Amino acid sequence: MGRPDPEEGQLPAPLKPPDGGWGWIVLLGCFVITGFSYAFPKAVSVYFKELMKDFHVGYSDTAWISSIMLAMLYGTGPVCSIMVNQFGCRPVMLIGGLLASAGMILASFTTNIIELYLTAGVLTGLGMALNFQPSLIMLGTYFDKRRPLANGLAAAGSPVFLSSLSPLGQVLLEKFGWRGGFLIMGGLLLNCCTCGAVMRPLDMGMKRKMGKAQDKYEAKEMLPIGGKSEEGISTTDGTKKGKKAKKKPKKGKKLLDFSIFSNRGFIIYTISKFILVLGLFVPPILLVNYAKDTGVPDTEAAFLLSIIGFIDIFARPACGMVAGLKWVRPHVAYLFSFSMLFNGLTDICSARASNYTGLVIFCIFFGISYGMVGALQFEVLMAIVGSQKFSSAIGLVLLIEAFAVLIGPPSAGRLVDALKNYEVIFYLAGSEVVLSALFLGVASYCCLNRGKKEPPPENNPTAGGGSDTEEAESDVQEAEEHSSDNHQPAHSTDNAVAVANEEANHVAEEQGGEGGGCPAGDGEVLVRDGCNADQMVERDSF
Repeated sequence: MGRPDPEEGQLPAPLKPPDGGWGWIVLLGCFVITGFSYAFPKAVSVYFKELMKDFHVGYSDTAWISSIMLAMLYGTGPVCSIMVNQFGCRPVMLIGGLLASAGMILASFTTNIIELYLTAGVLTGLGMALNFQPSLIMLGTYFDKRRPLANGLAAAGSPVFLSSLSPLGQVLLEKFGWRGGFLIMGGLLLNCCTCGAVMRPLDMGMKRKMGKAQDKYEAKEMLPIGGKSEEGISTTDGTKKGKKAKKKPKKGKKLLDFSIFSNRGFIIYTISKFILVLGLFVPPILLVNYAKDTGVPDTEAAFLLSIIGFIDIFARPACGMVAGLKWVRPHVAYLFSFSMLFNGLTDICSARASNYTGLVIFCIFFGISYGMVGALQFEVLMAIVGSQKFSSAIGLVLLIEAFAVLIGPPSAGRLVDALKNYEVIFYLAGSEVVLSALFLGVASYCCLNRGKKEPPPENNPTAGGGSDTEEAESDVQEAEEHSSDNHQPAHSTDNAVAVANEEANHVAEEQGGEGGGCPAGDGEVLVRDGCNADQMVERDSF
């Protein structure tokens, strides 16, 4: 696939993300969407006790509501990717907001657990999926250098909404019952439509600037009388015909790119995320019921989720800032592996917590580690596949994770019903998260070393399959090879010295144009700006 044209509605290759401007409004919308998408399935667990009494079901049956929401959020990823590539982010998000709201409103009139699965689970989950994925795509479109920080700030929406929706759900449950709470929650989800309305495509502003520039050009060409005006008219007619000719191949555009499965880093990331999701969402979903069974009052039990959310609010932006540092960003995959290891060990070490103080300590450390995982998960994926293939990559990853979501929480609920012991659940969930962390770290390290020993045979920047870091490393390798080829031994004659000076200046200009330094030694290292080409020639002549 070549570089997309601006006329096709995609982001042109030379256009750089603004890293600000309207992007901050997009970031605010992504903040709200992320909050609803991740916090809502957990906040609904506040109503589980009342649902169990009314419908006469167990833990595993009510846990299916949150699992179906998350499964729809993940499982409809490819469908959402196709819709975004076909219609754009804004229309898809508007439809998703309406579906999410309608699902919760209809759920307030249900009479059995199956109807709850179809309304609150399927319909609301589908609506949130149609909002969540496009918002991340738009965020990656508007931010590049500040992308880790933007991802961290957007991910902070999850703990902010979790810390507010859980107490709000408890208040609504006490005053209006679970039916009134569901109805009001459905009204709150209409805010997703507002967030979708602000997702302005980046190329829209580009087209306006191009249109103004073209109008000025046509006006200048038409001012002179005679041949120049005719040339200007014929030139504009030719450009319009060229645009129409370029629009014709649009039918053959891929809506979902499966070539990303040839990327070893993407395969490693997908497997580790599948194992991670098996145990990541289990503790927060079962935490409220666990606290209530140990004798903690309902209000204080719901406050535990608020503690996780409050700690998570500061952990995600802070982790995003750390991931954006120059010496950390190339190794962000290892930071992600460490955050998963921290989360898994927190679950294992807190499995024996049997009083409210122990649960509070668990919530503090779980909030820190959970925030780190949430801030880094999509930043790592963007770094692996690049921005051009991110829309297809996230859809396929979410589809694979959907199977893990359908297995994890319901299986944990069945174990609770069978064993009546939450300690085993925490051990099992923590072990799964630790396993995913070890797999990601070890496999990435082995793959990285292998990639250094066997450099890629060719570098095709238009393929869009590599990350920005990988492209930068390939540019450095090409510069080193080019500089080593141009380094010729200098002779004692003046002509040889002059030729060497010209070649060295040519190499320095090429390196300076790419933003790097000039070559030093035998071309093994790149020196920062400020080195002298004449000094380099003299060093080589010796």
